[in-house]
Amino acid sequence: MPYLDLKIIHESLQTELQTIYSQVIDESYFVYGKQVTEFENLFSNKLGVKYCYSTGNCTDALFIVLKMLGVSPDDEVIVPAMTWITDAEVVSNLGAKPVFVDVDSETCCLDPKAFEQAITPRTKAVIPVHLYGQMADMEAISEIATRHNIKVVEDCAQAHFASHNEKYAGSFGDAAVFSFYPTKNLGALGDAGALVTDNKELYTVCRKMANHGAADKHTHEFPGMNSRMDTLQAAVLSLKLNFIDEWNGQRNKIAKKYSESLSGCGDLVLPKTAGGNNHVFHIYNVLTSRRDELKSFLNENGIQTQIHYPKALPFTKAYLDFGLKPTDFPVSFKLQEEGLSLPIFPGMTDEQQEYVIDKVRAFFAR
Repeated sequence: MPYLDLKIIHESLQTELQTIYSQVIDESYFVYGKQVTEFENLFSNKLGVKYCYSTGNCTDALFIVLKMLGVSPDDEVIVPAMTWITDAEVVSNLGAKPVFVDVDSETCCLDPKAFEQAITPRTKAVIPVHLYGQMADMEAISEIATRHNIKVVEDCAQAHFASHNEKYAGSFGDAAVFSFYPTKNLGALGDAGALVTDNKELYTVCRKMANHGAADKHTHEFPGMNSRMDTLQAAVLSLKLNFIDEWNGQRNKIAKKYSESLSGCGDLVLPKTAGGNNHVFHIYNVLTSRRDELKSFLNENGIQTQIHYPKALPFTKAYLDFGLKPTDFPVSFKLQEEGLSLPIFPGMTDEQQEYVIDKVRAFFAR
């Protein structure tokens, strides 16, 4: 029982994928083919934002946006303590300081109160991460940021078309970044990312930054970098965009069955969805004080699980010199110590899920 089965998704698209391969090879515009612009337009239109620029990966997208928003040495950027390291390492690599704050116990996303308490005169930006597929409280975060003149860059890597009151993740902040890593709800066949914004000036300068500081091939206005989505990935993502709502719906159905079937099971704490949120369940994360035992038991019974993430960022080796303590981030530390992600993916059968549910129940019944 795999944690994630990508093969089953791609098997259902074999005919369409073969057509895409043939078309891209026939046209031989492997970089900056027309399919790239087509995807950018399709993605921004579906999100309800004005501009999208596709990049080589999400890390590049976040670096580019923060740099073009003026994040530089001596600045601080507020980052949730529980997230993937990209959100902090990009800040560090810009010479700025990531300031970690705890996450909310219900959404597992950036806690607005903790965010406001961490603001100093050096705070330049905040990165709300829509963790596990659920949106952070963007209304509260945006209000605080506006009062303090702080830029907001949403990390939507796990939240493709998650929404709050029918407004999509990525359409709230000054800008947002997306990952299309193959395991994401909307995944490419390799690395790929994008940045989106309603700010034309920011979009234009970010596009130049990603293209060697130039609006075209040779007019280099400043030292930039090279980050672009290749034509094949863009074509595949345009195809998959037609199915993302269906796939997210399947994830919701699976999550609902888990929550109904595992309610009251041992000391399991099940995911909650905040009011007004549409959770897309990139990850179905449960908490238990017996996490490691449960993981081993499920593995012995052929069920693969994951831990997202084994260390909250303040406790990784990269940031140990900050001298922070578990008591500074009680929710994030609890997620680190007790969080376990159960299998969830489009195409997962009722029989597969029932097997997982039965084995989880069996563990707590021992």
